[in-house]
Amino acid sequence: MTARVLGIELKRSLAPWAGVVVLGSSLAFLCLIDGAWWWGTAAWTAQWTSMALWTRYLLAFLWPLAVGLGALHGLRDSRSRMTELLRTTPRPAWNRAALPAGATAIALVSGFGLLVLCGGVQVALGATTYMPLGWLPISLVGALALVAGAVFGMGVARVLPSVLTPPVLVVVFLAVNVLLRQNTDGQVPAGLAPNPLSQLSPATADAREMLLTLSGSVDLGQTLWLLGLLATGFALLVASTRRARLLAVTPVLVGAALALLILPADPRGVYVVDRAAASPVCDGPVCVTRAHGSRLPGLAPSGEEALRLLHDALGDRAPRSVREETALRAILAERQLSGAEVLVDFDDPLIVRATGRELTRVLVAQGLAPNCRARTERESGTLSDVAAQSIAASWALGDHRLEPLEKDATDEYTRSTWEDAEAAWARLTALPPAGQRSLIAEARTAALSCQNPLAVLMGDTSR
Repeated sequence: MTARVLGIELKRSLAPWAGVVVLGSSLAFLCLIDGAWWWGTAAWTAQWTSMALWTRYLLAFLWPLAVGLGALHGLRDSRSRMTELLRTTPRPAWNRAALPAGATAIALVSGFGLLVLCGGVQVALGATTYMPLGWLPISLVGALALVAGAVFGMGVARVLPSVLTPPVLVVVFLAVNVLLRQNTDGQVPAGLAPNPLSQLSPATADAREMLLTLSGSVDLGQTLWLLGLLATGFALLVASTRRARLLAVTPVLVGAALALLILPADPRGVYVVDRAAASPVCDGPVCVTRAHGSRLPGLAPSGEEALRLLHDALGDRAPRSVREETALRAILAERQLSGAEVLVDFDDPLIVRATGRELTRVLVAQGLAPNCRARTERESGTLSDVAAQSIAASWALGDHRLEPLEKDATDEYTRSTWEDAEAAWARLTALPPAGQRSLIAEARTAALSCQNPLAVLMGDTSR
């Protein structure tokens, strides 16, 4: 009998539309907008953890939406003017409340699950060979947040049966998400609110660093808080007296109190490095992270050739290894450069687009004049770094003329920079071999100390 009634709820009530709205709005947001979720190594279809974090990121609007849909569903009895009649039926109040709440929960979990499945299929069919299990708690907490929010909305609407209840709840939960929002400009995401308080919002920060994941204490704390919210919503659904409604607030307060005790006080305890994903996978002197192990076969031959060319150019001072960059870094912060190794950033478009001989050229350029400012979809680096790297790579590969790594003369600054690069190339090649080596070494020293290597090659140390 219960299964039959639940089936009727899923067929004829508002509950299925909650799942449709969650799935449809999420896919529309992800697929119709060319946002950061499509960029770089932390794209939502690139890695399992990134996929889970991006789908949790959508809870910034999905969670308030679920609360509003739940409240709308909770107004059903009052709209039909059957509240008093249903209270006189012999069925227990919890039984009457469980069926619509269960139908809504099934619909929301199905919608969110299909969203995760859509992303998971694309990740599985992609290049990654690394599949951690840490992404599962992230997605499960997201599904719990939607269910808890919807049931809480149903309970509040049962207590406050007004047409204004759903929109007011949506606005309130949206405002909470905005106030507790975390930004990713620093090494790890952080917000304006105290860190434990900011974690009461189930919406995560956008996934900028591929190696970051949520810590276990965050998953546990958020689970306790959301279970308390769910229990309060269900208690409000079945409460029939003022005293019962006041007591119904107890679970959410207890859940919030326990969560605040467990949630990390420091942002570094919220988003932590996935050590398994960051562990090195090597082919000789060329190493990448385990998460990017599929890139190693294409990188290793070019990396070894680049190291040989760098040894010919620099002798004993040449880098001895090629390694993927794993250090966390704030937006626009300087990279942690080292003269002993060539750092590879798979978010650098010059590296991502290059293959074979061109990749060797880019790696040689990184070894001779590493760029201090990162080149990513969020950071443009500097054009003078590209010019200096082009000069260094062309010199090391024995080119007769300057071969730009990248050139787009669409504005006056770009044309001026490449004119300076041509002048620096002419000055370099006019020197005897020993003078050329000395000038390249000076430019490399300047690059490693985050000075302007192009100015050194031009002989203009005032720049």
